[in-house]
Amino acid sequence: MNSTETPPGTDRRRWYALAIVMTAAFMDLVDVTIVNIAIPSIQRDAGASFSEIQWITAGYALAFAAGLITGGRLGDIHGRKRVFLAGIGGFTVASALCGLAVNPEMLVASRFLQGGMAALMVPQVLSIVHATFPAHERGKVFGLFGAIVGLGAVSGPLLGALLTEWNLFGWEWRSIFLINLPVGIAGLVLGGRFITESKAPRALKLDLVGVALVTLGLLMLIYPLTRGRELGWPLWGHLSMAGSLVVLAALVAYERRKAARDGSPLVELSLFKVKSFAAGIAVQTVFGVALGVFFLVWTLYMQIGLGWSPLKAGLTGVPFSIAVSAAAGMSVQMLVPRFGRKVLQAGALVMAAGVLLYIWESDHFGLAITPWQMAAPLVVMGVGMGLIVAPLTDAILSEVPREHSGSASGLINTVQQMGNALGLGLVSVVFFGTIAEHLRPQQVGPAFADAFENALGWVAAVLGAIFVLMFALPKRPAQHVEGEQASAGRTEEEPALV
Repeated sequence: MNSTETPPGTDRRRWYALAIVMTAAFMDLVDVTIVNIAIPSIQRDAGASFSEIQWITAGYALAFAAGLITGGRLGDIHGRKRVFLAGIGGFTVASALCGLAVNPEMLVASRFLQGGMAALMVPQVLSIVHATFPAHERGKVFGLFGAIVGLGAVSGPLLGALLTEWNLFGWEWRSIFLINLPVGIAGLVLGGRFITESKAPRALKLDLVGVALVTLGLLMLIYPLTRGRELGWPLWGHLSMAGSLVVLAALVAYERRKAARDGSPLVELSLFKVKSFAAGIAVQTVFGVALGVFFLVWTLYMQIGLGWSPLKAGLTGVPFSIAVSAAAGMSVQMLVPRFGRKVLQAGALVMAAGVLLYIWESDHFGLAITPWQMAAPLVVMGVGMGLIVAPLTDAILSEVPREHSGSASGLINTVQQMGNALGLGLVSVVFFGTIAEHLRPQQVGPAFADAFENALGWVAAVLGAIFVLMFALPKRPAQHVEGEQASAGRTEEEPALV
């Protein structure tokens, strides 16, 4: 164990550290959902095109996805506390630049920077938890993490709606970014005091070739998806997407050679030999696609299609988020230890049922649909999502060696954000692809409602695919004993999927 690393479970400050890193994770989650609810306001005030709107959301997700593996590895090398503090400081500066943007181009560029800084900050959250808490406490911690996911989902739309409606100091949508400043500064100060430093037990080097390959591969895949419809699906876009697979295959081959040569690859391929990790990563990727599609088209449907105010749209999402938080807390602590994989599979089916119910209600009630009528499908969807998010993270990390926790958590967040960015890119196909270029005012509502139902059909299909993929997850819960703890004479156990 590295001399700077405090043995898990011996430092009471770990709970303060948990509150700080969870606040950072919460800030990241809020920043994604808060932007969605303010999109129509940004479009009106800044004159952003639909393509620029996609890039305001997808640019963040893309920079986040491309940098997460690097951010996780930097934490392993230079210390997770140090990199976390650098990330939260940079995220705060980027938030200020977003709030002060003078045109859509500057906002898009600032969102890319914000995503890059989040890529330094967020991987350290799970790796700090993994390195700081003993095995038997992590089930409780990941339950809290799932609840934070739900709370972030509810707070983002509500906070974004309130800030947009209130128009504080005449800032309009800008306040949704500037609100990060006091939170980020507090996190920076308190993190420096309470988080214990940890890093990999042996010296590692940053794999710059790996960084270049993973960034290039993701850009080649997601950029054509996002711009393709607007540009008429040019040949170069198809070639770029096909070429991205070649680049990612070259990344795998290079990382395998580098691991054999000096043991410092960017992507720790040995992690994929752990069945729970490999299967969970596949599920996480596809789940990110479903969420990326749903949250953006949902916002556009309510605010542009139905003409609702940001506050009305934000309040409509409250039942969904409460359901996510409640189900996430129950799943890790009560359900998964008893029923194992079936809980996650039930979550996929329940969420798909909620999506299908939403499609039926949208078609049945048309443009006269009310928030109360939306509550039932949103609660069903929220319960399904909550059954998945917390236990999936626990399952993926349960058998990961602590020295690779930064790389593993970077991969978890990367594939989720890569899926999210793919989903946002697919919005141009499954949503905007069904809407005519020039609509008369009376055509906007019906066109957006039809596009929403079409996009939700795709989301339901993706959730069906997730249900099938989950058969590759470990079947039954068992007691997992960490090798490090056993060798130290302790037998601390945690419920895990094996």
